Amino acid sequence: MNIPSELKYTKDHEWVKIEGDVATVGVTDFAQGELGDIVYVEVETVDETLEREEIFGTVEAVKTVSDLFLPLSGEIIEFNESLEDEPEKVNSDPYGEGWMIKIKFSDASEVDDLLSDADYKELIGAS
Repeated sequence: MNIPSELKYTKDHEWVKIEGDVATVGVTDFAQGELGDIVYVEVETVDETLEREEIFGTVEAVKTVSDLFLPLSGEIIEFNESLEDEPEKVNSDPYGEGWMIKIKFSDASEVDDLLSDADYKELIGAS
């Protein structure tokens, strides 16, 4: 299972890549594997400012629909529009072309609350 050490993680199985005051967010390799074949990603919160843990969208797989929870408070500044036509990128490249949103986060202290790769491995029983 792929759990890159340079990323941060949430208990909701999302990964977070911090670059300055912008965070790129997607679902983890573990999450996409649990969901199965992803057929649709919906994010209608671009340009909205949300609090951490609020729902920013949904991901629909063949067998289920799951809410996506914001890992950091801030403004959603971009949605990966390529997922509208190719949602399967979340399955094939969850940490690359399968990213979902970018957030301009408002509270850098929240980054400290995210899980390290070791913490995430322990959460999913992969350590």
